[in-house]
Amino acid sequence: MNKYLCFIVLLFCVNNIGFSQSEFIVQNKKQSDKVNFKLLNNLIVIPVEINGVILSFILDTGVSKPIIFNFLNVSDTLKIKNTETIYLRGLGEGESVKALKSTSNIFKVGDAIKLNQELYAVYDFNLNFAPRLGTPVHGIIGYDLFKDLIVEINYSNSYLKLTNPNKYRYKNCRKCEVINLEFYNNKPYIDAEVKIHNKKIPIKLLIDSGGSDSLWLFEDDSLGIISENKSFDDFLGHGLSGSVFGKRSRIDAFYLKSFELINANVAYPDSSSISVARNFKDRNGSLAGNILKRFNMIFDYQKAIVTLKKNEHFKEKFSYNRSGIELAHEGVRLVKEIDNAILLGKDEGPQNSQTTNSSRIVIDTQYKLSLKPAYAIVELREGSPAERAGLRIHDIILSINNKPSYNFTLQQLTQKFYGDVGTRIKLKVERNGHVVTFSFDLEKPF
Repeated sequence: MNKYLCFIVLLFCVNNIGFSQSEFIVQNKKQSDKVNFKLLNNLIVIPVEINGVILSFILDTGVSKPIIFNFLNVSDTLKIKNTETIYLRGLGEGESVKALKSTSNIFKVGDAIKLNQELYAVYDFNLNFAPRLGTPVHGIIGYDLFKDLIVEINYSNSYLKLTNPNKYRYKNCRKCEVINLEFYNNKPYIDAEVKIHNKKIPIKLLIDSGGSDSLWLFEDDSLGIISENKSFDDFLGHGLSGSVFGKRSRIDAFYLKSFELINANVAYPDSSSISVARNFKDRNGSLAGNILKRFNMIFDYQKAIVTLKKNEHFKEKFSYNRSGIELAHEGVRLVKEIDNAILLGKDEGPQNSQTTNSSRIVIDTQYKLSLKPAYAIVELREGSPAERAGLRIHDIILSINNKPSYNFTLQQLTQKFYGDVGTRIKLKVERNGHVVTFSFDLEKPF
């Protein structure tokens, strides 16, 4: 009898191990864990441990399997095995990219662990999002984490809460909206409405937390989804298969059930950049980070619902880059800085009743060389204030309004270009070894 009981217990343990190998499970007493994230350019960047190595990943609801970039730099460290060569196709006008499909990888996000995770390791060294975000980013992760756990995204306080579904308890929330999810190729879609030319249009959108824009719409004359006359051509971002270009504009309003956002930003990507995205014929576009961050969200893939509650970002005004400049981190520069050494000493004069010892301060001005981040112009909108002033792609920004650029993060520096119309911007740049100064005023892009 004892042997039979031991066999049952052993069988139960083996089944549990097998179950944990194929799913993410939070392995602690609470069966729930908080994971802090960085919000960079409306993108969520989280720590992900792969085969014992901690990396930084974008949390992307629009990706079905984890993808690692800069494969040639990390392959040896991660000890990737069980591989086969495949080709991936994504947004952009370029060709498919070569990748390795790997199995049996150990993934850990906080206390959530999966022992048998597939991943795709991309060969192309040019697929690197780190310069645009100003911080190392090694890959993207999405569906596998969301399908196994209840995932709360608290944009207000920059943390995820991961909970095993059987332990999650919903709280009453009168100010929340619960919206049904629909899945296609393991990606979540949501029904919404837009108002264009004072006409409400029902739309189906991919929820894309891996996009930094507000809203992408695919132009469709039959539905009335067409770009406004007040629009401008622009670079929209990088996809797996190259750069994406299109038009930017505004819509009258955007609706998620009772939630309404007025004068929301919208982008209309060129049809040549979104051929893969149009495989799902019912899809009308994407809902991305600049709108998603305005809610705290609870994703429950197993029940096919998402719960939304407005947060402190909800009333932020929608704005555009009014300079026409897109920046990226371009390595480091050697900067000569003043290093003032303050020396304290005694000035000892004659000792008598009228004189006493006095202190003296000597400032010894010296210089030191320091490595500081360098920021370069990587995109320049045609006809923009910056282009008309004479700035060019590859210019290195040395200072903005007489303040050294290295005193700012990439996000802080970029935010300067979203200022009020008429704000004067003075840039000192390095171009081919020469220092040149340019000035321009921020303008409405349309």
